[in-house]
Amino acid sequence: MGFHPEHREKGSHMKLGGKTAIVTGGGRDIGRACAIRLAQEGANVVISYFASSDGADATVAQITEAGGNAIALQADLSAQDGVDALVGAAVERFGSIEILVNNSGGMIARKTIAEMPLSHWQAVMDLNLTSVFMMTQAVLPHMKTGAIVNLASQAGRDGGGPGSVAYATSKGAVMTMTRGLAKELGPDIRVNALCPGMVDTDFHNIHTKDEARRGFEASAPVKRQGRPEDIANLVAFLASEESSFMTGVNVDINGGVLFS
Repeated sequence: MGFHPEHREKGSHMKLGGKTAIVTGGGRDIGRACAIRLAQEGANVVISYFASSDGADATVAQITEAGGNAIALQADLSAQDGVDALVGAAVERFGSIEILVNNSGGMIARKTIAEMPLSHWQAVMDLNLTSVFMMTQAVLPHMKTGAIVNLASQAGRDGGGPGSVAYATSKGAVMTMTRGLAKELGPDIRVNALCPGMVDTDFHNIHTKDEARRGFEASAPVKRQGRPEDIANLVAFLASEESSFMTGVNVDINGGVLFS
């Protein structure tokens, strides 16, 4: 097999060549797909994981085997030392940071306000909101220009499903933070967010009943749940100069079940 022109064409159009991206929660699902997609576009990738060490190692191996550069670090991003260790490792290995994907987070559990202890509320806020604040603050001294992409949620638009007021509130706050950061960090750094709907991930395997997922598929104009790769493609676009006139935007990506 000879060298085909389309190979040269593809290689010469890598959107993120020479840039370094941090992807938090990169060991599984959406974070893993984002890490792989950014690496395909030429970025050096640093991923954090909390518990998914096997997935993180597999992600790094997949990127490395394809000719990319990636490292993984275990870090609790609700703690300052975890945040500092992650950012420090990225700078030590690759020299600078141009892209931050704030993906780590979760619901922890479904609880109504009536049954919710303050400790649960605070844990959800730390996981989904305070971690975004700390990661953003920590990368700024090392990010002269670039893009921050936050993972919010459709729940931030519609209040979420049963027992998810804390989660939905934290994601709504991420959406507002995205707008404020866009104003504060422009023009050198753009900040956008995604509001995914139902995506086929462990999040819904754990927290969402199967009949609710079938109902989503039936009601969605595209007649399916989202895939992690659907989210990753949009993250790669928002991280690249192709979206250079977009900042402060919370982009819906939900198969058409909610229009905002």
